[in-house]
Amino acid sequence: MMTKEQYIESLRKMKLNVWYMGEKIENPVDHPMIRPSLNSVAMTYELAEQPEYQEVMTAVSNLTGKRINRFCHLHQSTEDLINKVKMQRLCGQKTAACFQRCVGMDAFNAIYSTTYEIDQKHGTEYHKRFTEYLKYVQDNDLTIDGAMTDPKGDRSQGPSGQKDPDLYLHIVEVRPDGIVVRGAKAHQTGAVNSHEHLIMPTVAMKEEDKDYAVSFAIASDAPGITMIYGRQSCDTRKMEQYHDIDLGNRQFGGHEALVIFDDVFIPNERVFMCKEYDFAGMMVERFAGYHRQSYGGCKVGVGDVLIGAAALAADFNGVPKASHIKDKLIEMMHLNETLYSCGIACSCEGKQMAAGNYQIDLLLANVCKQNVTRLPYEIARLAEDIAGGLMVTMPSEADLRNKEIGHYVEKYLAGAPGVSTEDRMRILRLIENLTLGTAAVGYRTESMHGAGSPQAQRVMIARQGDLESKKKLAKNIANIK
Repeated sequence: MMTKEQYIESLRKMKLNVWYMGEKIENPVDHPMIRPSLNSVAMTYELAEQPEYQEVMTAVSNLTGKRINRFCHLHQSTEDLINKVKMQRLCGQKTAACFQRCVGMDAFNAIYSTTYEIDQKHGTEYHKRFTEYLKYVQDNDLTIDGAMTDPKGDRSQGPSGQKDPDLYLHIVEVRPDGIVVRGAKAHQTGAVNSHEHLIMPTVAMKEEDKDYAVSFAIASDAPGITMIYGRQSCDTRKMEQYHDIDLGNRQFGGHEALVIFDDVFIPNERVFMCKEYDFAGMMVERFAGYHRQSYGGCKVGVGDVLIGAAALAADFNGVPKASHIKDKLIEMMHLNETLYSCGIACSCEGKQMAAGNYQIDLLLANVCKQNVTRLPYEIARLAEDIAGGLMVTMPSEADLRNKEIGHYVEKYLAGAPGVSTEDRMRILRLIENLTLGTAAVGYRTESMHGAGSPQAQRVMIARQGDLESKKKLAKNIANIK
């Protein structure tokens, strides 16, 4: 396994084509806008080195017999599925941000089982190729950008119905030694901090869409790949002279990027689906299930930090004993643990796939994510309620540090006796960061749209809920023949 320092240095060696605010970024590793998100990924390596976290952060590979980072692991039991959720909660607690490796881990498990079943039907060798690829990932402890979401263009049309065919990533040429692809993947979490991109189709497909049924792996700095870094709320605070307080979370963050594939060549050994459109839906459904399980861990860990920040804000405001404050904190904990319960439940009900790895219960995973589209919003609302309006009207750190007016900020923003004004400002900025700022991308907004929109989960709940069997139960009880 790599250390935190080795991970950072491995990215320095890559020649990434990254753009931000209309300018090419020559050194993404040390860029002040990007570095906090890189630190979040680095934490997944740092925690894996600590003995007290070995059980949740590492596993023994079923492919090589070596101890590996759990983010590179194929789940071998329901215990593995449970430990995955526990690991994600831990990482959320340590970073209060998106740590970006979940998508790759979920892609590994979905592609592994799907390629096995493609080979069974079509006589291909995708599963063998993918197994060799995953050994390479595990042996080198790589961070992988699992990439599913296409730009999609006109949502009323499928891939082959788009006016611009590139709005879904697709195969433009099949060669004896590989394929050439063109298109883009949008909202790619941690793309700039990843060694490789692992591509999947984004929707179930028909025969006319077969050129879009493609899965492959490619190095992040391969020719033809361009990454355009996404904006976040309050992001340019990182560029200000005084940003230690105003960022709320100076050390950690997350990011998304638009990743362009401009006629990129993929050698055959890294192609895991090539026009097998009849399996596109299976890969999407399995990946979505794993990723919806993930939210029962990562969002809960970040929620733990937000609840703690809200409780500290109450302390610093001098109202920790107010009954309505206590009740709101209890409600926040209740909602957060409800999400965790969903993540654990779909893990406990997991089953072994034909390929040998374990998959979560799809119905419960979709219930988990459906709750995630709602409950973090209420947790955030309660945190903002407890924090008070100063969270969004507070002067800047530059004002606090100013020799002429700083004493006014110090005097008039004081809270409870014994609490420094600076500490009060810090905790309010952290709440702002988690509910409205850069971290809100990976907490509040991502809770809505990550791993599919709310309607996507409802479609799956309708499909997996087996309403007809429930009708039969009611008929039996009501004695309807």
